[in-house]
Amino acid sequence: MSLKTPLANPAVAGSPVPTASRGTKSLGNLRKNTPAMIIIAILAVLVLLPLALVLLAAFSDAVPRPGNISLGGLTLDNLMLLASPEALGALGNSLMVGAGSAVVALVIGAFLAFVCARTDAPLRKFIFFIGMAPMFIPALVGALAWSLLSSPSAGYLNILLRDLGIDFIINIYSLPGLVFVLGIFYAPYAFLLMHSSLSMMNADLEEAATVHGATLKTMLRTVTLPLALPAVLGSAILVFALTMENFPVAQVIGNPAGIDTLPTYIYRLMSATPAKSNQAASIAIVLTAALLIITVIQQRIINKRKFTTVTGKGNRPRQVPLRKLRWPFTILALAYFAVAVVLPMLALLAASMQATPFVASISQLFETGAMSFAKLADVLGSHDFQLALRNSVMVAVLAAIAGTTLSFIASYVRYRTKSRLGQLIELIAMTPLAVPAIVMGIGLLWTWLLLPVPVYGTLAILAIACVAVFLPQGYRGISASMLQMDQDLEDSAVMLGARRAQAIVSVTLPLMRVGITSSFLLFLMLSMRELSASIFLFTSNTRILSILVFDNFDNGQSQAAAAVSVLYIVVIAVLAVIAQKVGADRKLVSSK
Repeated sequence: MSLKTPLANPAVAGSPVPTASRGTKSLGNLRKNTPAMIIIAILAVLVLLPLALVLLAAFSDAVPRPGNISLGGLTLDNLMLLASPEALGALGNSLMVGAGSAVVALVIGAFLAFVCARTDAPLRKFIFFIGMAPMFIPALVGALAWSLLSSPSAGYLNILLRDLGIDFIINIYSLPGLVFVLGIFYAPYAFLLMHSSLSMMNADLEEAATVHGATLKTMLRTVTLPLALPAVLGSAILVFALTMENFPVAQVIGNPAGIDTLPTYIYRLMSATPAKSNQAASIAIVLTAALLIITVIQQRIINKRKFTTVTGKGNRPRQVPLRKLRWPFTILALAYFAVAVVLPMLALLAASMQATPFVASISQLFETGAMSFAKLADVLGSHDFQLALRNSVMVAVLAAIAGTTLSFIASYVRYRTKSRLGQLIELIAMTPLAVPAIVMGIGLLWTWLLLPVPVYGTLAILAIACVAVFLPQGYRGISASMLQMDQDLEDSAVMLGARRAQAIVSVTLPLMRVGITSSFLLFLMLSMRELSASIFLFTSNTRILSILVFDNFDNGQSQAAAAVSVLYIVVIAVLAVIAQKVGADRKLVSSK
């Protein structure tokens, strides 16, 4: 009987592995990771390189440009600006604006979500629409509308107060005005999170509290609120982060009052003559670091929702009877709708249709010939508007196609392959969530000036900016759809003789068509609204609608800005209708 010795088995530890075997294994790993490495390279150029250049500029004495990237000029002098009264004031204003707006948005969003999801108030379906409606109005347009309504000298509301003999002036150009506008237009984010939490809440615990003698008020305070607390805190921190990095509203409302926030301070430094790019980069690093910390806290709080009592049993949250408060609560919801949507839209229409730019009395608007569609028709037929509209549509379509494709491939590599680089792909893809759009815009400007690809000054760079800024939203949407689909369906096609690429095209893409279409429309709508990243990347020939509105307002042409805004909202409304139709189709497919 012969026995095998350890030396006879090359696989045993300590014995040499044949070179051919090692080479084959390395080649296999390379092939397996090649798609992942390609995606990482694309994401690195799209996300990491711009951030790296901003970081380099913050600690350098020169701006990154072709032939001028060096580590020899590193300095800490730029950081001295952080101790200046202007920078500290901008930081303090940003914190106050973020906190105040979060409180306003949370109160409104929580109230609407509670009324819509948990009460017997009338018109609950319409209240759900009210909670979502301000999302269809770009924050820039909302800020412009409220400047028309409440500017101290010529705002429609102040003119009306003078007509009524009321000695009171509403000044929207103030810190409370900035908090108010941001709060009402970011309330939908709090509403969505709170509505989801309240709708999914298990009624058993509330019923148990009632059985044990708790009053309705006690039950809401001791059971309902603690269960919804992660959503409450998560939405508050989300709104805090979004408003802290907001540029358009802060510029339109804060600039006339001399109120700087960190984004507007960055813009002012970049727009100076000569541009103070390195100092702007140092401020950008502070804003990014603050937002990163806030985002991490928000994600941890949101993740606590895993501990809420949602079970696999059928569940309908307990409806709270409002009794005498049924209609008062609905009226409060309608009042918010009037403030956030109706009044701004009326102000934009009035400003765009009035025959004269100067209004001394509200009654003047109702005189014969005082209002006409002439200005809207002039703007609609103008070269600037038609060029901006064409550019906006082209940028949005390009960004939607590229962003959806990149999101699908990145998500596929992450969840459908065995590559160990999948988690790194997800980390990079989600990074822009913690980076202010205005900071990303600066980094992209320097990136595409450095790279030997002639996209600067074209619409392509605006599309690239939209993809970079909104990649997390697209990646999340595609990943959610992919995780809902069983991989066995695609693998079965491969086992029956189809190639992997053919199986993806024939099986995976058709099954994910609703999720992919939804992500495409999301990219499309977000790209149509984008301003903050594009503000440093456009030229006179590549202006988009958001830039056109901003330029008109910045140059004192309020009537032209209002007319463009009205047409701008019409375009977004068309996209919203399409998105809702796709959502309805998705429900129909899910029910089959």
